[in-house]
Amino acid sequence: MSIIVKPIITEKMTSISEKKTNRFGFIVDRKANKIEIKKAVESLYGVKVDLVNTMIYRGKSKSRNTKAGVITGKTSALKKAIITLAAGETIDFYSNI
Repeated sequence: MSIIVKPIITEKMTSISEKKTNRFGFIVDRKANKIEIKKAVESLYGVKVDLVNTMIYRGKSKSRNTKAGVITGKTSALKKAIITLAAGETIDFYSNI
């Protein structure tokens, strides 16, 4: 469970998964490789994974103006994995609600 941090449930990712492409997105641990991600998804959701695509995002610098002056900070870096499932397989994120 430490490999998969959380699923990506955004408007764009939901529309991609609804188009019968069997693609789902996850935010994963930065040190995990594609084989570990594939095994984690298959064991957690009980599905057959065909393809894993990964992308690493580095943190962005952000600043905002306040009464006390300019506050600067940085967003955290993350790694995304786009999972393509085998034909006929699906993941239902909303079943546990």
